[in-house]
Amino acid sequence: MWHQPSQPALHPRASVPIIQSHHCATTMKVIPIQHAAAAPSPADPANRPAPGLALFDRRGRNVRDLRISVTDRCNFRCVYCMPREVFGDDYPFLPRADLLSFEEIVRVAQLFVARGVRKIRITGGEPLLRKDIDRLIGMLARLDGVEITLTTNGVLLPKLAQRLRNAGLHRVTVSLDALDDTLFRRMNDADYPVEKVLEGIEAARTAGLGPIKVNMVVKRGTNDSDIEAMATHFRHSGHILRFIEFMDVGASNGWKMDEVLPSRDVIARIDRVHPLEPIDPNYEGEVAERWRYKDGAGEIGVISSVTQAFCSTCTRIRLSTEGKLYTCLFAQAGHDLRALLRSADEAASVDARLDAAIAQVWQQRDDRYSEIRTAETAALRKIEMSYIGG
Repeated sequence: MWHQPSQPALHPRASVPIIQSHHCATTMKVIPIQHAAAAPSPADPANRPAPGLALFDRRGRNVRDLRISVTDRCNFRCVYCMPREVFGDDYPFLPRADLLSFEEIVRVAQLFVARGVRKIRITGGEPLLRKDIDRLIGMLARLDGVEITLTTNGVLLPKLAQRLRNAGLHRVTVSLDALDDTLFRRMNDADYPVEKVLEGIEAARTAGLGPIKVNMVVKRGTNDSDIEAMATHFRHSGHILRFIEFMDVGASNGWKMDEVLPSRDVIARIDRVHPLEPIDPNYEGEVAERWRYKDGAGEIGVISSVTQAFCSTCTRIRLSTEGKLYTCLFAQAGHDLRALLRSADEAASVDARLDAAIAQVWQQRDDRYSEIRTAETAALRKIEMSYIGG
């Protein structure tokens, strides 16, 4: 049962009330939060849900990808994600008690797997800041038929990559927005040098966490001068470099349409230096458009959420650090699962109610933000990327 308040108030990190889809008219009782330890272990076969039917939303899209944010904190202050003027020293990050425990995360994940999810991505904030993150990876890796991936800024990979691989992580995606060190330090606004990220990428390669994807968010007039240098550097590396259009995620990154460099321009710039040709997607719904170098030096990708919306094939759902479900990266509100997770009811009853809530959220979904983006929608206060994960 779901409750829809009249005017939900939004915090800068989008700590929203329970609520949510404008399609839902029923109500939900808020259950008092109990200590997370009261929840039974999801590793116990008796607590695993029976396989459910695949879920489809109002536009016929099935749920296949679950993105789990494990922390809203980050050691970077990237200008397009966590600008320091908003996320300063006094920013009220979530207290630890509000975060889902690893057991709670896995309990939700296994319900999604029973409903057809085949890829789980761990995100943040910076997920490697979450203590004992390799333990969570190991718990998720026990779920059958699921690929476990993780997105990171890379600087903690030298000490964690092998532990993550040993725990069962399949591969990583690393964010790197420039090769020029001065430019990169300015973009991450935390004085981390490029070399630290490159060391992390190498550690991931050595540990076998590949194929490694390297994501560059391109902001016109800020770091687009490094496009060709990035392409040249990662040719012949075996890594897949992907260029992402600057998006209006959240409400604090100062997004402007004239700072978006269309992916077609990125491809044209690289093609002039290193000739490219298009290649087919790996699977239906893949967000990156794939290109390869004609000389066999590898491939790149472009993600065109602004200029070439791919909403029609989106199969992703997101679980926030404190247990809210979001059906779109550009959402304004989420659906609370934590109250159900922490209820004192019998485990089987809680799992059934969780599964019913998950099914209702997805089946009512009709998100297509990138297809209807305007200057007005861009100005709306939306969930911050550091809270929901990219």
